[in-house]
Amino acid sequence: MNKLPVMAGGKPVRDTYLIFGNPAIEQSEIDDVADSLKSGWLGTGPKVKRFETAFRDYARAKYAIAVNSCTAALHLSLLAIGLEPGDEVITTPMTFTATAAAVIHSGAKPVFADIDRQTMNISPDAAESRITEKTKAIVPVHFAGRPCDMQSIMRLSQHHGLKIVEDAAHAIETQAQGRKVGSIGDLTCFSFYVTKNIVTGEGGMVTTENCNYADRIKILALHGMTKDAWHRFSDEGFKHYQVIYPGFKYNMMDIQAAIGYNQLQRIEKYSIRREAVWQRYNESFKDLPVIMPSDDMLPGDRHARHLYTLLLKSEELKITRDQFMDALHKENIGTGVHYIALHLHPYYSEKYNLKRGMFPNAEYISDRTVSLPLSAKLTDDDVEDVIEAVHKILNYYAK
Repeated sequence: MNKLPVMAGGKPVRDTYLIFGNPAIEQSEIDDVADSLKSGWLGTGPKVKRFETAFRDYARAKYAIAVNSCTAALHLSLLAIGLEPGDEVITTPMTFTATAAAVIHSGAKPVFADIDRQTMNISPDAAESRITEKTKAIVPVHFAGRPCDMQSIMRLSQHHGLKIVEDAAHAIETQAQGRKVGSIGDLTCFSFYVTKNIVTGEGGMVTTENCNYADRIKILALHGMTKDAWHRFSDEGFKHYQVIYPGFKYNMMDIQAAIGYNQLQRIEKYSIRREAVWQRYNESFKDLPVIMPSDDMLPGDRHARHLYTLLLKSEELKITRDQFMDALHKENIGTGVHYIALHLHPYYSEKYNLKRGMFPNAEYISDRTVSLPLSAKLTDDDVEDVIEAVHKILNYYAK
């Protein structure tokens, strides 16, 4: 990184550091976790089942299986659809590495398709252009909580006989063209990581309408056993298990589920707060040399407002994106990058012979994007500090 020029302006806009993605934790989940600790039931048990049922109903799905991360959810979902070596799975390069890594761990090859620059989601036309006889699935990612064009993607699925595994790590509240994300594709994977709209610290969920997928994932998630610990050691008496597959240790604990269940009860309250912060940002940044997130959506769409991403108009500034983030850090404002496009990372570029210029829309976003704090925990003063810092820096470094 080039050394950042000294900026006039004196002391930082705030004295304490504003952590990016700091979650709102309230007393009910603290009490519920304490109850689990006192009961002695810490692993997968009745509170996991309670969370699964509540989330299933919220997602309007038939089945929900709790796991220990969205990465696990993606891996298990791709195994459930029966991927084999040589198969290809189309996804976006504008995502976290877990999306593509899960494809690799499932034995298949990730194939990237460029995004729509406005929505930052995978382009259905670009996805269709990448379909070959080896293609078995598409993994659309609802970037930042904005729904993909699922009507078009489901048409591709039907026309080409492809499975759809949705990466909804950002999209718990999202609706796509009038349908709740979680009830559209063959399987949908959610995240409850500490920065997400509701949290369990680490954790994930798979939803599906297919009972065979649900049964397979539940078994794969706990060592390939036919009985989980709750059923083996309950007060109904000991029950033997059988191992029917060399599975994984991907199960969620009751401690995590206690947090998630209580967070889920406040999901709409938190959504209202994030919406207010989002609109305050929009009002405040409209005259700066940035591109704000587009609010144009298809009829029936709902944005989960997970990430607020500014795109810097680099040609109008004397600093790079990374220098802008460094300047915000010095103002005690935490930020994130979502994302450096996957084909620009060494592993993917070298393994699959990918080069800059192949996915220009993803690269455009990748070079300019910065995510600002967006959390239900933010106070009005926090939000105003972010706004003041962004103005201070961009006004100073404008050409």
